[in-house]
Amino acid sequence: MAKHDYYEVLGVPRSASVDDIKKAYRQLAMKYHPDRNPGDKQAEEKFKEAAEAYEVLGDAEKRQRYNQFGHDGLRGTNFHEYTDINDIFSSFGDIFGGFGGRTIFDEMFGAAQRGQRRATQEGQPGSDLRVRLALTLEEIATGAEKKIKVKRQKKCDVCNGSGAKSSAGRTSCPQCNGTGELRQVSRSMFGQFVNISTCPTCDGEGRIIKEPCTNCFGEGRTHGESTIKVNVPAGVSEGNYLTLQGQGNAGKRSGSTGDLIVVIEEEEHEHFRRNGNDIIYDLFISFPMAALGGEITVPTLNGKAKLTIEPGTPSGRMLRMRERGIPHLNSYGRGDQLVRVNIWVPSRLTSKEKELLRQLNNAEHMTPSEEEQRNSKSFFDKMKDAFS
Repeated sequence: MAKHDYYEVLGVPRSASVDDIKKAYRQLAMKYHPDRNPGDKQAEEKFKEAAEAYEVLGDAEKRQRYNQFGHDGLRGTNFHEYTDINDIFSSFGDIFGGFGGRTIFDEMFGAAQRGQRRATQEGQPGSDLRVRLALTLEEIATGAEKKIKVKRQKKCDVCNGSGAKSSAGRTSCPQCNGTGELRQVSRSMFGQFVNISTCPTCDGEGRIIKEPCTNCFGEGRTHGESTIKVNVPAGVSEGNYLTLQGQGNAGKRSGSTGDLIVVIEEEEHEHFRRNGNDIIYDLFISFPMAALGGEITVPTLNGKAKLTIEPGTPSGRMLRMRERGIPHLNSYGRGDQLVRVNIWVPSRLTSKEKELLRQLNNAEHMTPSEEEQRNSKSFFDKMKDAFS
């Protein structure tokens, strides 16, 4: 049967370090360990194959011969195929043992469960809450301090979150003896294995309540409403969120409190449209203003400001008002306000106005030349590319 490439077996590149190879082997050994895959012959073969790969790639001399000559280069060395799983455990004691008599599986799984027990003995943690906060562009530009009302579970004031009527109302769980977990130890030829499960009687807390609090009925928390202050920095965008630690739902029986996630929403603005940290304003001016030029007042996020219109300004031109946009979040500087010029065409005219326009229409410079039309088309193509 053709052998697979040892680097592919471990899932590492040919440039992998010794530590990378060892880490990859440990992961595969955990995945295909016989005790985790009882009766699975395919998993057992993969377990042996991974061991062979590690024996070669984990040894500098064997790895060099393998890199030069492949599997044929291992002939005549002390390399051997693993047909007995016991040989694997005896050969790689540093991988499967070395934890004070505990196997690697006892260490890894036991540590995870112990961490879980420590967390649950203090009570069950509360969940996070998510709320949406709508802001105007003005508030986004300056930053804002907002107060929001949140319905959440709060720590019970009567029992101070313990869930018990009195200090004597909680006692050690008789089933797990206060550990919060049940252990079942088994031994095999591979070593000692510990199956750890959460105690169903105390739900992993290690204590049970004999006299529940009459206010929260043993939960350690009650439903309520809180007013929370939120400081929003300048420059946030739609979809950004702020995390307020410890402002979510209270945990059961003195468990840790969850967080409050505040998701930012932008309100539609009367005048402006946001484009990154720039804001765009559509300005409508008369034809005489566009032709003759002049000064006009436009709104900004900080009030009103004067804007100069140069003579001969065409419709569609973008005028830039620097530093009038949105501040860069957590940085210096801010965007600009872009004013897009639009020529207002009146729909209702008096007889006198119509006559004046007829006279203007026959004037020398009122009809664009071919060159001016080409220049105008080129200008609008550039503007289209800039905002596409």
